[in-house]
Amino acid sequence: MGRLSGFKYREIIKILKKFGFEFYRQAAGSHEIWFNSSTKRFTTIPNHPGDMPEGTLRAILRQAGIEVNEFIKSK
Repeated sequence: MGRLSGFKYREIIKILKKFGFEFYRQAAGSHEIWFNSSTKRFTTIPNHPGDMPEGTLRAILRQAGIEVNEFIKSK
């Protein structure tokens, strides 16, 4: 298991809010679009039960412009 395994949707949202992201709109199905007005970045987050796959979380962080280490420290 990697460093990004074991994160649930609610935990990810809580941390993204610390980085200035806010809910922007509902996307297709169970996906949500979040926006950071200071960095002008969008990220798409699936709202699924259970743990977020590590690759999906890495893609979310890449879209958001957040380094893995910063994300883990903000936990």
